[in-house]
Amino acid sequence: MREVFHDTLEDIQNRLVEISELVAEAIEKATRAFATRDVALAEEVIANDDYIDHLVLTTDEIAIETLAMQQPVAHDLRVIVSALRASASLERMGDLADHIAQLVRSRYPERAIPQGLMPVFERMGRLDVQVARTLTTLLRTQDLQYATQIRDTDDEIDELHASVYERVLGDSFGGEIPHAIDATLASRYHERFADHAVSVAKKVVYLATGDWSGADDDFDEIEAPAEAPENTEA
Repeated sequence: MREVFHDTLEDIQNRLVEISELVAEAIEKATRAFATRDVALAEEVIANDDYIDHLVLTTDEIAIETLAMQQPVAHDLRVIVSALRASASLERMGDLADHIAQLVRSRYPERAIPQGLMPVFERMGRLDVQVARTLTTLLRTQDLQYATQIRDTDDEIDELHASVYERVLGDSFGGEIPHAIDATLASRYHERFADHAVSVAKKVVYLATGDWSGADDDFDEIEAPAEAPENTEA
């Protein structure tokens, strides 16, 4: 029974990696569609979001059933709690990629934003793709150096997000009101995408260290302690 239980925990972790891979693919396609006005690619992202949602739901069901039936403790409990929290953020990241794709579709064949803002959004898109791929590696390896990389990239995305607001609200912005709305929404989607990646990274830190308060701090120099032997006498 113990071997079956740990196989289930491994399956949950593998499912999170799979979802993260799909989210990385979704944001890569969404940002590419946004830059090129590729509505067919945007439609693909929109259609695939249902599959991401399905994987999240089934993963949560497995985690909840395991929590109820096995009553795990120590590290095993942290795996399940972290998985439930991480899956919610991953699902939201998939939704945000979908929202970017929806902007492409709603404004086709026009651009959603003025050409002058595209370099900023192209940079934000590349950084979100980088964050998503790094998050997949973090979930696969639980190497906390990747959590630090995600945090640092998120800081750069936050700066770009602030610069979009400054441009849109500035006197020199020459776009129409719909352009201003779309630019604000798209920037917010990019910024929130990275924020959710940071949230998942914090949960991996919690899983590795067992210290939730530490997960709210900077990720620098966090090391996972040796796991104490689990009491199996119950």
